Amino acid sequence: MEQSGTSTLLKGAVQDLASSVVSALRGGDHARAAVTGPVDLEEGGLALAAVRVLGADALLPAVLLRTPPDPDELAVFRKSVESYPPRADAAPTVRWSHWAMARTLRRLDPPSAAGVTAAAEPGTDWLDGASWQNLTHQLAVLAPLALPGEDSAVARVAQARPVDVARGFVRAVRRRDWRQAAGAGRWLTLLHGVPGTLGLERGLDFVELMGGHDPLVELQVCAARHLRAGAPV
Repeated sequence: MEQSGTSTLLKGAVQDLASSVVSALRGGDHARAAVTGPVDLEEGGLALAAVRVLGADALLPAVLLRTPPDPDELAVFRKSVESYPPRADAAPTVRWSHWAMARTLRRLDPPSAAGVTAAAEPGTDWLDGASWQNLTHQLAVLAPLALPGEDSAVARVAQARPVDVARGFVRAVRRRDWRQAAGAGRWLTLLHGVPGTLGLERGLDFVELMGGHDPLVELQVCAARHLRAGAPV
């Protein structure tokens, strides 16, 4: 019961954090977005875990809107990067998520990033030859890597398969998997060679309409619209 209760609390904290990121991207109040309550930076806390789950997107407004992150947000983000390094047997997506967070920290606060171990960019062997269905699933999980002007091996894999990602987007919509559809849609805003018949803008509108009650869906759709509009980074 205790584990279930903790999981529920974490899920709520992640959704609250995602909602605050969306608010910032839409021009709303983003004060202390990464901190959903008092946080002991020495002992850790729910906020640290929530930031780790959301990954680099926890500071997405500072990246896309080119605004200085709140010092408290930055402190929690940095502590989360330090507190949750990937284990030796971590899944590739976990390694990539941590790498993306470290990259964001180095970008927004180079002095503090000096204390974060600079891990080499993870490989993409697990994506080589992946079916279009699995590729879309993996890319949706790694949507925080979908940023204009930010190169990575994952981004290069996505760029090499725009039609497959488009197929995955359509499949996710048909299956009502709104989180996957939103993440794939974010990638598609950056890819060249996406079929014009896809109707991505209308597709994103539909995903938001049907899944917008989920802050994690809303975050990805909002990010996709910023990218589609050419938000400076």
